[in-house]
Amino acid sequence: MIKICKANPEHVQGIAKVCSDGYRATYGVTHTQEYIERIIQEFYNQERIVSEVTNTSRHWGGYFVAVENGKVIGAGGGGMINDTAGEVFVLYMDPNRRNEGIGTKLLVAITKLQKEEFHAREQWVSIQKGNNKGIPFYEARGFTFQHEQHGYGNEEGENYLSLRYSRSI
Repeated sequence: MIKICKANPEHVQGIAKVCSDGYRATYGVTHTQEYIERIIQEFYNQERIVSEVTNTSRHWGGYFVAVENGKVIGAGGGGMINDTAGEVFVLYMDPNRRNEGIGTKLLVAITKLQKEEFHAREQWVSIQKGNNKGIPFYEARGFTFQHEQHGYGNEEGENYLSLRYSRSI
């Protein structure tokens, strides 16, 4: 049985693995290996994740995890970007566990936190252009395209783009 819960330090290694594997599976054909590993090293290292599961706030509500038989199979988190808007900053599954409803359950947990604790009325997400896994997922859950912007982490010679989506919650 899959359990969705707020992450704690015992989940750190699983979060790092599922986010790293999910990121590689998502962007392996659209982004350079150098870019992928640079982003993974920045966001999905164990030291950062330990901090992110132990230090939460309105701006970072912490990680939620999907756990089955003691193993993290999905992870996601977000925070508030202004007084009334939340954002999903990260949401990844074990690449072998996609299309089982796990991502939806994690999104529901993140949304519930943002609505009930922080009084969000809208929710945003950035999806890298070309992410043919994430775009249909968010569109099916009521997010609509708003605009395009430069992607996070671009270095000289890189021109990755992010698509900004939002929905009322």
